[in-house]
Amino acid sequence: MTAWNADTEADIGGTDAVTLVEGSSFCISSHSGDMSSEGGTSGAFYRDTRVVSRWILRINGALREPLVAHRPDAYEATFVGRARWPDGRFDSPLVVRQERHIGPGLQDDITLENYSSEDVDCDIELLVDADQADLFDVKGGRPIKEDSLTRTVKGAELLVEAVRNGQRRGSTIRAAQAEVTVDALRFHAHIPARGKWSTSVIVVPLINGAAPNEPFTEGGLPRHRTGVQRHLAWEENIPRLSLADSSIEATLQRSQTDLGLLRIFDAEHPDRAAVAAGAPWFMALFGRDSLLSSYMALLVDSTLAAGTLQTLAGLQGSKVDNDSEEEPGRIPHEVRLGVTAGLSLGGTAYYGTADATPLFVSVLGELSRWGLSDDIIDSLLPHADRALEWIEKYGDRDGDGFVEYLRPNTHGLVNQGWKDSWDGINFADGRMAEAPIALCEVQGYVYAAYVARALLAGSAGDASTEHRWAERAASLKKAFNEKFWLPDKGYFAVALDKDKNPVDSCTSNMGHCLWVGIVDEDKAPRVVERLMSPKMFTGWGIRTLATDMAAYNPVSYHNGSVWPHDSALVATGLMRYGYVAEAKRVARGLFDAAAHFDGQLPELFCGFDRSEYSGPVPYPTACSPQAWAAAAPIQLARILLRFDPDFTRGVVHLAPILAEEKGEFRADNVRLGHARISIRANRQEGNIDGLPPGLKLLNEPRPALDDGLAGKAGD
Repeated sequence: MTAWNADTEADIGGTDAVTLVEGSSFCISSHSGDMSSEGGTSGAFYRDTRVVSRWILRINGALREPLVAHRPDAYEATFVGRARWPDGRFDSPLVVRQERHIGPGLQDDITLENYSSEDVDCDIELLVDADQADLFDVKGGRPIKEDSLTRTVKGAELLVEAVRNGQRRGSTIRAAQAEVTVDALRFHAHIPARGKWSTSVIVVPLINGAAPNEPFTEGGLPRHRTGVQRHLAWEENIPRLSLADSSIEATLQRSQTDLGLLRIFDAEHPDRAAVAAGAPWFMALFGRDSLLSSYMALLVDSTLAAGTLQTLAGLQGSKVDNDSEEEPGRIPHEVRLGVTAGLSLGGTAYYGTADATPLFVSVLGELSRWGLSDDIIDSLLPHADRALEWIEKYGDRDGDGFVEYLRPNTHGLVNQGWKDSWDGINFADGRMAEAPIALCEVQGYVYAAYVARALLAGSAGDASTEHRWAERAASLKKAFNEKFWLPDKGYFAVALDKDKNPVDSCTSNMGHCLWVGIVDEDKAPRVVERLMSPKMFTGWGIRTLATDMAAYNPVSYHNGSVWPHDSALVATGLMRYGYVAEAKRVARGLFDAAAHFDGQLPELFCGFDRSEYSGPVPYPTACSPQAWAAAAPIQLARILLRFDPDFTRGVVHLAPILAEEKGEFRADNVRLGHARISIRANRQEGNIDGLPPGLKLLNEPRPALDDGLAGKAGD
């Protein structure tokens, strides 16, 4: 999830930073509530532009003494501090409170409370600026052109604007009764004994002179309520959990909340939610990340996957463009809104990924098993077929049946799978693989896409189309197991390089191949043995690269770290092939790791062995909350319940394998098709109340390696 600039080292504001998120807006400040762009990344951002770059509150000529920063919700925070008394006394009775709201702009409600028995006069100064910097310039630490800014005072309002690349971005900053200058808002307050003084400072972002539809407004409370209402509605509609294990319950609750916070909405389709990749730097639609996250979150809300598919379908490629790497039928890697996005991409969408397109089709197939409305399935089928056409015409560059990637420019991603850092794909001896590269898990995703399209055709009674894609799936599976298998090593190559040589490093990628079922059953035992060996399994999760590989580094981004989503998908693959004990070990390790992160798994953490330190070692610039990581515990809960609905066959499987000491699991208000069900499980017993008509409960796991294609591909 490194985006097109492959920058994995962006600062997130320091250990005491407070990050607020609402939709695609976010704010990073210090523990005091102040923000300063000097040498850092703090500020308030709206649509990939920094609309506040300086926000420093001074009372009586001095900064506050921070006391506490409280964040009751992801989109609001309260900063409490002690302000300087005019005579400079240390033990001041002046308390300042900032209540901050982030949304389509920013609002700070500032209150000074005088706990003294005497009146006091205070000078209040808020130093402000808005450099209108593009998010990627901020993230990459690139200097901002200060001379492009204009600052204009219009009555009680400061307007800061910049024109860059033909786009005008601006911020208006205002507060009632403020003395406004080009760099500050100033107030003089007389506060009686035991009295209060307050004001509201509002920032409204402007895009080519236009404000958002629902900006903040004066009055002490934000008029912008859409974001708040959406969060409240999310909390009302997600499953209500009750677990005997309070730690796991807290992790699952946090995951559900974070997924709600990471939803983003299209102004043209306000009721349609997609999932953003992660905060703070990736509050945007990412093809692969959004698809995998929404897949793993199906137990929470299947409409999130539907909205993600619909949003991506609207961005599906229609032409060949080497700058953005758009191709007909291709699903984008990411979408950006900042003014400099076009400099790198030739547009606001970048298409340089090999896996989002097959994942689009496979997630659509999975949603049909979850009872997605036929009208939505039917509307998305043409997009799925265009995605399959991309696989055949553009993805398979040389006609060998495998999907490869090779960027056609100098600014796109060198590596275009989920390990998309520049050094993410390497040989066992440490040499970098050269493109065109065919990744093992991408072939697995393509296999899953073929399977999904066959099942969708079968559900519609289209036997010829079903047979065609079943044959393609069988052919790809055979070729994959022949070309990627390394019999002398006992695992699958991570890729084939430009010369079709196997890239022989041992990675977690092959666990994704277990997940989708492309691995021959006779090879699975050796794959599982390798994945669960001390070289791969840390006790917290699965390393991205084995410790005996030359490029191994436990503090790298992709060469030895642990990614929760990656480990959760590996665990899903282990369970699919019947390795129940191994899947439970991985799940237990991730839930234990989550407890060390206060129930919120980060994007990734370092790959040190569990025996080395008392807890997992954080990766310094990991995103949190992050969609993959938030969805991982939900996926783990699903595999431990062995909960598999299949509307296409009229059954739902529930065969829990909960540890005896973990006690009972209950989830009410779970969306399944058009119904709301309750799932109850205790050890190896489970039941479902409220099943939709036509679904039969089977208290047995979904058959191992069952892809629904038995007999469809012929002999």
